[in-house]
Amino acid sequence: MTAKFLIPLMLLLLPTAQAIDIQRWTTAEGTQVLLVARHDNPIVDMEISFKGAGSVFNPDNKNQVAEFTAALLTGGTRKLDEEAFNEKTNDAAVNIAAAADQESASVSLRSLSKPHHLKQAVTLLNQALTAPRFAPEVFRRRQNQAITALQQMETMPGFNAGRAFTRLAYPHHPYGSSAKVSITGLKNVTLDDIRAFHRTRYGKDNAVVAIVGDVGRRQAEKLVREALKGLPEQAAAERRVPPVAQQTAGRTEIPFAGEQAHVILGMPLITRKDPDYYALVAGNYILGGGGFDSRLMQQLRDRKGYTYGVHSSLEPAAEAGAFSISFSTQKQNTRAALADTQAVVEQFIAEGPTEDELRQAKANIIGSFPLRFDSNAKLLGYLTLIGEYDLPDDYLEAYPKAVEKLTVEQIKEVWQRRVDPKNLHIVVVGAE
Repeated sequence: MTAKFLIPLMLLLLPTAQAIDIQRWTTAEGTQVLLVARHDNPIVDMEISFKGAGSVFNPDNKNQVAEFTAALLTGGTRKLDEEAFNEKTNDAAVNIAAAADQESASVSLRSLSKPHHLKQAVTLLNQALTAPRFAPEVFRRRQNQAITALQQMETMPGFNAGRAFTRLAYPHHPYGSSAKVSITGLKNVTLDDIRAFHRTRYGKDNAVVAIVGDVGRRQAEKLVREALKGLPEQAAAERRVPPVAQQTAGRTEIPFAGEQAHVILGMPLITRKDPDYYALVAGNYILGGGGFDSRLMQQLRDRKGYTYGVHSSLEPAAEAGAFSISFSTQKQNTRAALADTQAVVEQFIAEGPTEDELRQAKANIIGSFPLRFDSNAKLLGYLTLIGEYDLPDDYLEAYPKAVEKLTVEQIKEVWQRRVDPKNLHIVVVGAE
């Protein structure tokens, strides 16, 4: 059987997306709630995210305030020290975690759905959110861990390449703040900074609550009220991300010990609500996101043997997130591998994909899409995404349909209009 007939057969065998019944509403305080009721297991997953509480909002010269704030939410409360808080969650069979990403911070909960279990879980979650202990000894431990982690990462060429690329792509934008993390900046952070960040960026009006599991609408409304009780009605701090300014291409070469060089090419490109979103996603799959099927992998690995793997990726955000291509290669092959990479990109943009490439990309993207939310935990993440970026209720059903409608001509037009090969930033760590 030829590949021409295998792809349609694969489409028949792959799982298909089923409609997800998302109940969505906004409370009087401005909290957005998204609920998917699933009663097959007696478990409730809940995530509360706060728009504007991520790392791009860290104060100048004070690194990871957002990250420290989120981490310390589970480091004890006014009533319970860290050890007692952990004991309470273990006794109640509850998992509570918190973290900050680029644009938001979140606290998540997993609990049995039986009323007494769920009540204990939400009470602990509320205490963590509204009355964190911010214990000095816990903060010092987290601070020392962050410093040690930074020192270790600075020995890795991939980390240094990523940081150099971020500096080029976002030199004066908050998205570039991660490239400015330093030991001094970590040491500059105080508990007063963390308290102020929590006080001004965790409010009811910027909260998005996602719930998946064994609860109905009325019970979910009660859970939200109890979880957020005691938070400020409004978050006082600004939470809008400014647009990313256009810039000309930059190039950075950094000497680094070892036999391998690490190369990154890319530029700011894609937003979460980008009108060209699906054409960019499908084109990226064909160019370098599709593993062994991608053009870059076929050229740099299969034909030339320059690398074990090359990958292109998209990082959509509220404003223009990065498009990047990265690979490692022997130092003596760096120039040739970089030139071949640029040639593949230029040819793809000039000619667009082939019909066979697009057919294969559709088969993979559409066929594997239901696997992205085949568990409650995965679906919870998508509900948070939909709420944070104000995506439509039918996003999960619309995504594969939009990909299916794409044509070769559409992808070619979008990539020619949006990506100029001559405007890609280039970073080489380990340059000879």
